[in-house]
Amino acid sequence: MTIQTTRPLIMVTNDDGIASPGLRAAVRAVSPLGDVLVVAPLQQQTGAGRSLPPYEGHIQRVTLSLNGGEFEAFAVESTPAVAVMYGLAKIAPRLPDLLVSGINYGENVGAGITGSGTVGAALEGALWGIPALAISLETDQKYYYTHSDEVDFSVAEHFTRQFARLLLRTELPPDVNVLKVDVPSDATPQTPWRVTRVAPRRYFYPVELPDRPALGYEIRVDVDTLEPDTDVYALRVARQVAVAPLSVDLSSRVGLSDLETLLRRDGSPSLLERE
Repeated sequence: MTIQTTRPLIMVTNDDGIASPGLRAAVRAVSPLGDVLVVAPLQQQTGAGRSLPPYEGHIQRVTLSLNGGEFEAFAVESTPAVAVMYGLAKIAPRLPDLLVSGINYGENVGAGITGSGTVGAALEGALWGIPALAISLETDQKYYYTHSDEVDFSVAEHFTRQFARLLLRTELPPDVNVLKVDVPSDATPQTPWRVTRVAPRRYFYPVELPDRPALGYEIRVDVDTLEPDTDVYALRVARQVAVAPLSVDLSSRVGLSDLETLLRRDGSPSLLERE
């Protein structure tokens, strides 16, 4: 792929697959902001997290219909993170200025985001040093594994463009590598947004299905104990757009020397003492 302009280069990916209307909405959102490179999984990869299975590297060129025209894209028959990896290593003419992952069918909030392919793709881009945006739209659960045209992505598209523009213009603090944005299903372009933390609790709970051995899931939110500064509260209670900063630094924010002292209370020698 040859891109020779001085405009920002924006990679767009997702976890719902190359044919997803949500992906096309993301491309529409960022096209006015720069040159767009689309590299996404060939098939549905919801729940893939940042999985990196072995892959032989067969990449398909596909054509997306967009705004009455055709747009060249690349499909990778693997997970979202692998699609990003191959897109950056083999396809992109230079390191993109921004990576956008989405727009996802269904919200990605709470501690379960570690299993999100949308978030996993954004984290993979962030590990290459690229500012990343992971954006999801709250939908009915029946749409999570579909490419249904019944879902209206126009408002999520508005917020995708808004936050993509901000990321292209703003240098984030060192410990912010991804902005995770979740848009309520009833949002409008005027819906307020606010910065939150990720709720330290489960959002999707596994449940037994009466007619088959596979587990299903349901959403459970205990409003009485829900922390008001979290993404779950903003989305489910306040009905606001939740913007959560994520870091590739997965270490607990704890005093390391204090933790070591606590762990050595049984008399275990330190490394220096053993030497």
